[in-house]
Amino acid sequence: MSTTTIRLPQELKARVAEAAKAAGTTSHSFILDAIAEKTRLAEQHAEYHAIAEQRCAGFLETGESIPWEEAREWLKQRLAGKAAKRPVAKTRGG
Repeated sequence: MSTTTIRLPQELKARVAEAAKAAGTTSHSFILDAIAEKTRLAEQHAEYHAIAEQRCAGFLETGESIPWEEAREWLKQRLAGKAAKRPVAKTRGG
């Protein structure tokens, strides 16, 4: 483990101390958890964008997509707990 110095404005330091106390932990643990959570969210965000870029590239390459009406109906059926046939991607007008 390495050491990193973080300079916090007094107001934020006091808020962190209060929040940590309310959570039953130390300011140090609270800050570590906050950094870990923010890092996880940033990683998820990057992964989400990578998947979106992949799917967009696939769409641009093939022109295949699932019409919103079909996708919506499938999702409604699934949410209702019903068996539903997954819609098939097709080219526009196909």
